[in-house]
Amino acid sequence: MTPPASSAPTVLGADATTETPAARPTGTPPVIRWLVLATFIVILNETIMINAIPRLMTDLAITAQAAQWLSTAFMLTMAAVIPVTGWFLQRFATRTAYLTAMTTFLVGTALAAVSPTFEVLLGARIIQAGGTAVMIPLLMTTLMTVVPQSDRGRVMGNVTLAMSVAPAMGPAVSGVVLQAGSWRLLFVLVLPIAGAITWVGMRRLENVGEPQPGDVDWFSVVVAALGFGGLVYGLSRFSEGEVAVPVGLIVAGLLAIGAFAWRQRSLQRTGSPLMDLRVLTHRTYTLSLLLMAVSFMAMLGSMILLPLYLQEVRGLSPLQTGLLVMPGGLAMGLLGPSVGKVFDRLGGRVLVVPGAVGIVAALTGLTQVGASTPYAFVLGIHVLLSISLAAVFTPVFTIGLGALPAHLYSHGSSMLGTLQQVAAAFGTALVITVMTTRAATLVSGGTDPVAALLDGLRSAFWVGAGISVLVVVLAVVLPNRPDTTDATDVPAVGH
Repeated sequence: MTPPASSAPTVLGADATTETPAARPTGTPPVIRWLVLATFIVILNETIMINAIPRLMTDLAITAQAAQWLSTAFMLTMAAVIPVTGWFLQRFATRTAYLTAMTTFLVGTALAAVSPTFEVLLGARIIQAGGTAVMIPLLMTTLMTVVPQSDRGRVMGNVTLAMSVAPAMGPAVSGVVLQAGSWRLLFVLVLPIAGAITWVGMRRLENVGEPQPGDVDWFSVVVAALGFGGLVYGLSRFSEGEVAVPVGLIVAGLLAIGAFAWRQRSLQRTGSPLMDLRVLTHRTYTLSLLLMAVSFMAMLGSMILLPLYLQEVRGLSPLQTGLLVMPGGLAMGLLGPSVGKVFDRLGGRVLVVPGAVGIVAALTGLTQVGASTPYAFVLGIHVLLSISLAAVFTPVFTIGLGALPAHLYSHGSSMLGTLQQVAAAFGTALVITVMTTRAATLVSGGTDPVAALLDGLRSAFWVGAGISVLVVVLAVVLPNRPDTTDATDVPAVGH
């Protein structure tokens, strides 16, 4: 249960409000509406470059491997920057954090629109990702601070629109834009929309409390960037068919993460860790974290494999592919508010358990796709997967963060965002490695390349279906609602 504001520790730099949760007005607070809108725009750019790779290869005279870095670097930057946001959101007020994130994103978008070379475009994508990395924890932390527990499911359902629909819409939006003109239009169209949201948001946003003083520990910043960035980079290199280099990068990343964890344990004695690892002492939060990571791997795996199947095996264009997967993304987002309302009334188990079973069923269904599978079947399976993920994500986010004491919201959001990037990289590396290894083995034995690719895709979907069984196991043991004893406030300093 969220403690009264008079006794709650500061979050986003301060107490949430001077009112008790019971006195807060019902409905989605305006601050959440503007943060959701801004977050939707910035997350949309994470996947908007997927369909532009062929055009970029021609215009910038680069290889497909180099072009893929425009998405990989975005994910890498997110993984390196998000661990810092727990400290950042406690030290700076809401408006300052919002302006910093959106200004960074706008600078990156403007630079990308006029990039003369691949190197400049890559740098612009990194700048964009820096702003995006702040927006996601800012939205989640603010929501947990200003929305009473009794209404969090419904409001978290609205947040699903930004967190899940935006990545799904990215390829579809880029497919439509690329039909009309240059890849630069992807950034030219986003720039004024993001600018208007930034300007209006700054006029209407109100600060949530006062900042907390504290210095940043630069050693933690460096080892966090090296650790999480190295881990994600190493996992992404597996898709290139290498082994030695990715393993070395992963080992180095894990060692740096170990040094980061040791440093945070030391800093907890003074109350100023970059990422407070005491969030992991809350069992419900840790279960939610694991469930979210496995679900995210399932979602990202399907997002990578399904377009490959539709374009390389079935011969669809990027635009046709985007339009086919768009209904699933829309269903996930549009169901978010309804899922949230059900959670507020009945709790999470009635949603999470059936949703977990639906994920397994959908991924198992995708193992049956062939060279002439009806598109209606593919569409139906993708919609089932999207609906199932919607039923899982909203309750899991709400239960997990709700199990934390208020002063750990920003750190819990930060860890949640970091693990999302690691899970995305791991899921992508795993399914691509399985697919390419199986396909290469068959081709070397004389199998037709397209038939070999199809078999590799099926094998990768089987792996995803197998992993998703763990989602069912975790869903069964996850509490129906946040454990109020687990969220009991603890001192912010010491162990």
